[in-house]
Amino acid sequence: MANKILNIIKNETVLSIAAMLAVISAFFVKPDREYVNYIDLRTLSLLFCLMAVMAGFQKTGIFKMLAQRLLGSVHGLRGLTLVLIMLCFFFSMLVTNDVALITFVPFTFAVLDMTDGGEKDALLVRTVVMQTVAANLGSMLTPIGNPQNLYLHGISGMGVGEFMLLMLPYTGAAFLLLLLWTLFGNGTAKIQIGIENVTRIKGKAGVAVYTALFMLCIVTVAHIVDYRVTLIAVLAVIAVTDRKIFANVDYTLLLTFVAFFVFIGNVGRIPEFKNYLSRVIGNHECVTGILSSQVISNVPAALLLSGFTDKLKPLIIGVNLGGLGTLIASMASLISFKLVGRANKALRRKYLIYFTAVNVVFLLILFGLYLILR
Repeated sequence: MANKILNIIKNETVLSIAAMLAVISAFFVKPDREYVNYIDLRTLSLLFCLMAVMAGFQKTGIFKMLAQRLLGSVHGLRGLTLVLIMLCFFFSMLVTNDVALITFVPFTFAVLDMTDGGEKDALLVRTVVMQTVAANLGSMLTPIGNPQNLYLHGISGMGVGEFMLLMLPYTGAAFLLLLLWTLFGNGTAKIQIGIENVTRIKGKAGVAVYTALFMLCIVTVAHIVDYRVTLIAVLAVIAVTDRKIFANVDYTLLLTFVAFFVFIGNVGRIPEFKNYLSRVIGNHECVTGILSSQVISNVPAALLLSGFTDKLKPLIIGVNLGGLGTLIASMASLISFKLVGRANKALRRKYLIYFTAVNVVFLLILFGLYLILR
């Protein structure tokens, strides 16, 4: 029993911390009817719906099929890495940073295995690191790109267009940085990627169904359709078409949100603690968001800090830029690290060093842009 608990804590560290904070806070604010009001059902419902729909899309193979067609006429390392990196950058805006990395990092392993040359390991490390950076930075443009954006957009009252305009300068700068790295950070050797067996879509009808559900999620994010209608529709359609998709939803992320909602709600009812945090965060939302993300990752940082400030725009920028930096600054970054380690344990140290160096450089540049624009 003790070993099982230790394994859960090891594998789900953020959830464990969130649950511990929720339990501790319950000693100061005893459970009552107010606990129900802590939970943001709209955010949880939309997050569940998006994860379920993305799991359905992945099962059809459409993402890999599109990637393979893009790579069909690629020549040279620059072209190869540009496509692999930009796939993560642009897809993350719609399918979330997690899904982009889960889909395209293993695909990158397969593609690089087809190349000739003696520096495959170095190329793999550089490319996957930049894919991870690209997914974290591309996802910050849209309210559905990552979990913290979905939550903060929902409570901010901003429209989708206003949210995207807020993050557009940073996303545009990130695109230019990624482009410059691709152009000057790799060799120019000519290569040919021969993809003989292109992935076939498993059921075109399924793609149509998931596309319709995805569009329903989009209009729900824009407050055009009630989230309860969307939740019922997604549950009903997937229950009829493919119930196995429900098993691919990240329920630990949903539970993490619930635990943090309880903790934040309780802390908000403790005047001394609430006033202290409000003073610490006040007028430093962006910096606090960046620094907090380095320690607890940007999703928990967004949930925690949003309860103690009404200046959500700099906080949105802070927790998105805060996804850069340490390996745990964005939980999506751990996906790539685990996949690389699983493929070749010897590469983990090189990966971590290169990852940290690139992230620090990108973070400093984008934070400098924030200081100029604010």
